[in-house]
Amino acid sequence: MIHQTTCPKHSEQNGVVERKNRILLEMTRAIMLESKVPKSYWPEALATSVYLLNRLPTRALNLKTPLDTLSTFTKIPPPLTLQPRVFGCSVFPHIPKSDRSKLDPCAEKCVFLGYGVNQKGYRCYSPQRKHMITTMNCDFLETEFFYESQQSGQGEKEHEHVDSLSWLRWVPLTESPHTSTTEESPASSDSATTQESPDLMFQVSDSQNSKTIELEPISATNNENQEGTSEQGEIPSEPVSQGQAEQHGNSEAASGTYTLPPRINRGVPPKRYSPEREPKRSKYPMANIAVGNLSKNAKAFVASLYAERIPDTVKEALETKTWREAMEAEMKSLEKNNTWEKCDLPLGKKTVGCRWVFSIKYKPDGTIERYKARLVAKGYTQAYGIDYSETFSPVAKIDTIRVLFSIAANKGWPLHQFDVKNAFLHGDLKEEVYMSAPPGFAENFKGKEVCLLKKSLYGLKQSPRAWFGKFTLAMRDYGYKQSNADHTLFLKQKDGRVTCLIIYVDDMIITGDDEEEMKQLKRKLFSKFEMKDLGNLKYFLGIEVLRSNQGIFICQKKYILDLLTETGLVDCKPVDTPMIVNHKLHMEPNGELADKERYQRLVGKLIYLSHTRPDIAYAVGAVSQFMHQPQVAHMEAVQRILKYLKGTTGHGVLFKSHGHLKVEVYTDADWAGDKGNRRSTSGYFSLVGGNLVTWRSKKQKVVALSSAEAEFRGIARGLGEVLWLRKLLTDIGFSSKEASKVMCDNTAAIQISENPVQHDRTKHVEVDRHFIKEKLEAGIVELPFVPSKEQLADILTKAVNGNDFNRCLSKLSIGNPTTQLEGEC
Repeated sequence: MIHQTTCPKHSEQNGVVERKNRILLEMTRAIMLESKVPKSYWPEALATSVYLLNRLPTRALNLKTPLDTLSTFTKIPPPLTLQPRVFGCSVFPHIPKSDRSKLDPCAEKCVFLGYGVNQKGYRCYSPQRKHMITTMNCDFLETEFFYESQQSGQGEKEHEHVDSLSWLRWVPLTESPHTSTTEESPASSDSATTQESPDLMFQVSDSQNSKTIELEPISATNNENQEGTSEQGEIPSEPVSQGQAEQHGNSEAASGTYTLPPRINRGVPPKRYSPEREPKRSKYPMANIAVGNLSKNAKAFVASLYAERIPDTVKEALETKTWREAMEAEMKSLEKNNTWEKCDLPLGKKTVGCRWVFSIKYKPDGTIERYKARLVAKGYTQAYGIDYSETFSPVAKIDTIRVLFSIAANKGWPLHQFDVKNAFLHGDLKEEVYMSAPPGFAENFKGKEVCLLKKSLYGLKQSPRAWFGKFTLAMRDYGYKQSNADHTLFLKQKDGRVTCLIIYVDDMIITGDDEEEMKQLKRKLFSKFEMKDLGNLKYFLGIEVLRSNQGIFICQKKYILDLLTETGLVDCKPVDTPMIVNHKLHMEPNGELADKERYQRLVGKLIYLSHTRPDIAYAVGAVSQFMHQPQVAHMEAVQRILKYLKGTTGHGVLFKSHGHLKVEVYTDADWAGDKGNRRSTSGYFSLVGGNLVTWRSKKQKVVALSSAEAEFRGIARGLGEVLWLRKLLTDIGFSSKEASKVMCDNTAAIQISENPVQHDRTKHVEVDRHFIKEKLEAGIVELPFVPSKEQLADILTKAVNGNDFNRCLSKLSIGNPTTQLEGEC
């Protein structure tokens, strides 16, 4: 992130902001002079000016309003607009029956001071009671200004109690000081623009339902120590000079003039707002996301991930020399491999679109190796039976990769990463597929020429299948066998040593204890395919892999930072848990609906993030149940997860060396935890070699009639994971003769599993009971009892308090690497 500011004493560089600042100032002055309101109401007048300005058409936007233009760009409906009223006029808000007796008036005379900030209503202020009311139940008398009638009736302007220091504390933020304060929701407001002037600094923000104004005088001494908001239910008094305050104390100001207090550096902006200094820090800064005492290469690599920006459009890429050269290199590579031939589109045929995807490839030391531009076909426009048929192609399981990390940490195996250049171009295309001209290079095609594809291209539905089939044949020729537990894992055992290769499309990881075989495999693959050696594993599928002499640490810091930036929650207040205790999240019969598209997009990203963040597994599983019709309460739960991620940005999973490869599972179930349909939620943590490798939190498909039944189903799911892990370890060469422990905290479930008692009361879980009993008798698993306080899987079945939550994460080696990794390797 590069922060740029204008040069000192070059106000002409900030012309647009200065012009907008003057417009707002003139509008504010005009409505205050016309309505004759006291100068202490200038924040309300300024907020009203901003509210109206954003809803007025302007020639700069082709006679569209700023809100409509912003709504078109963000595809978010504009906030509701109230009928405009005359600022400062008399208004009569209705008094509820609960706040008055039978003989009391039904309304009171107030002054209209603008529109609600976080509420849909008009702001009416009662000078007699010094109380602000935001309501829709009011009647306006727009032909009469409130203070004009006060002057005509009383012969003089109404005086208010003046607090000589109140203007120093007047910093209204997202919430109004006159209404009840609620927790600020940065996700619902996007910063629009910031204006600065010699006397005032204020920020204009857009919200879905309102306009929020942030004003802060900067001419007072010691501003940093005197920030705050005015008291509840009081409007700030008109500012007076420091000399008047000292002379009269808290008495009324002698005049309405705005006199600045004496200051030595008069006319010089405070240091806090100097453009030569750092910008004002957030009230809730980002959590420490350092990577611990890693090697210099690892630190450089992590830092480089955040230093470069990837273009979003083809036009933006073509304007940059490095990205333009990358696109040209990709085109030359495609032409070299005879990927297509130019031809006219036959009648009755349709073309498949294409687009550019940009990425950055790094060297092992963290420096940038090259800027990569890849041409990708829009496979979603293909039609089954016409331009594709079979598409299935296996991809590596993230669970398998984590198992390899645990083995590498315990056995000291190296982790190398290779990348296949244009992997899909190695696959032969059997179907007849026509593709449109690549964006940015259409001038090379004459008339209606298109591309007739000869080789499979990224994005086509059949491309992964063609590439994986060719790669599998090559690995079999080299003497490697596919694992039955994961078909993307290729293994070769020789002289008691093992070599493992796992592939995810075109990215592959090689590990093992046979260094000579790994070198030979590298030479064979490089001779067969065009590949790149990326050195030690650093970055794989958006997962950062950091290694020290304490172990292997995986996290997704960059992914979280990008997600927080996208949602506007970078400066939000963090929370200690991803979900509140006893949340009771379910479908309300008449609940207010949320933005379905945005909800699904956020939950989808959180699901991918849970590959390295088991601490949010239960919360993500809970919110993912409402993807079909999300409500506002569900969106608030998603935002809480994001706020939790703000405070735990650098958290991940640490794989240590424990000297063994035993398989252990913690399984638990929360009986009838779902308040909507009373289904239970079961979850498990599985450990290999003392390291967390797999986890799951899932609501059961049927309603459990007892807690023992719910635990039975949870044990059955955990037992299935044990069998898969043991099978995978056996394929790699680490078969276990000892029984794997499946920890459970339900005594009834353990007793019924080990002894055929109460069989007449367990008919509804007969299959699960026989499955568990069979594995117990075979000596594959054992069911030791674990107290509920030591049940680590408890955080996968329900929301717990912060102390229990952090205790479980600590035992599972989930946290910030700054407190876990020491030394260098």
